[in-house]
Amino acid sequence: MHYTIHQLQIFLKVVQKQSITKASEELFMSQPAVSIQLKNFQDQFDIPLYEVVGRKLFITDFGKEIALIAERVIEELNNINYKTEAYSGMMTGKLKISSASTGKYVIPFFLEEFLSKNSGIDLVLDVTNKTKVIQSLKNNEIDFALVSVIPDLLDIEEELLIDNKLYLVSSEAQQNESMPLIYREEGSATRSAMEHYYGTHNSKSRKRLELTSNEAVKQAVIAGLGNSIMPLIGIKNELLNKQLYILPTEDLPVTTKWRLIWLKGKRISPVAQAYLDFIRLKKNEILDEKFQWYQEYK
Repeated sequence: MHYTIHQLQIFLKVVQKQSITKASEELFMSQPAVSIQLKNFQDQFDIPLYEVVGRKLFITDFGKEIALIAERVIEELNNINYKTEAYSGMMTGKLKISSASTGKYVIPFFLEEFLSKNSGIDLVLDVTNKTKVIQSLKNNEIDFALVSVIPDLLDIEEELLIDNKLYLVSSEAQQNESMPLIYREEGSATRSAMEHYYGTHNSKSRKRLELTSNEAVKQAVIAGLGNSIMPLIGIKNELLNKQLYILPTEDLPVTTKWRLIWLKGKRISPVAQAYLDFIRLKKNEILDEKFQWYQEYK
């Protein structure tokens, strides 16, 4: 057999995306070029790696086994590069993080110094909804996930970063019981906290609105469409500008923790390990310097 590392990379990407078209887009190759390399790779095996039924591509059980081996081979080759660069005094590679949407107010402050000191590292940061964050974690597509609530049924390790304080927020300085409640979408940690709070406190039933991002909820509250329980960390400027007000409310704030999590037993890359070491060393300094207002807010 004379397959190449490039062919292993192409085959692995096709398996991950279940599509030659999507794989070609991520690899910055033309679709015919990917198809040719995939065929050349298949020609070296007597057993089919994949099948095309209609226009849909299916990976065979044998193909899945080969993909697992290819993933380990490519990971070890990357480690050789990382080790070589580390010994030469230059850390390079990719750091892949997926963050729940409100985490965009947190994670940049925990990245800035690390990236400035390691200019050879490329950051891949996906800010999305919690469901997609957890899916990326399950699929082992990322180094770390940034979440405020530990996902169910996943064996993970974690590094705590900062409190996540949730308050009842309004565009009016006084409580108005007739205001509708604005919720995040299903699956959001903020949505879960809000449902739990109002379920526990047996509040009067009020009209509900549902929006799909923290930013959309914030703008809706500013516009006077309703009140919402929101993370304090994302509304600093609006509080200062008196566009939003925190309403004193029984048993609020609800407090969770923003945390970096990763799969237990995962073989962490040298770049990811370097970032974890940096966080553990610098976390308190970052909190004091970047989040003093937040920690002091009562």
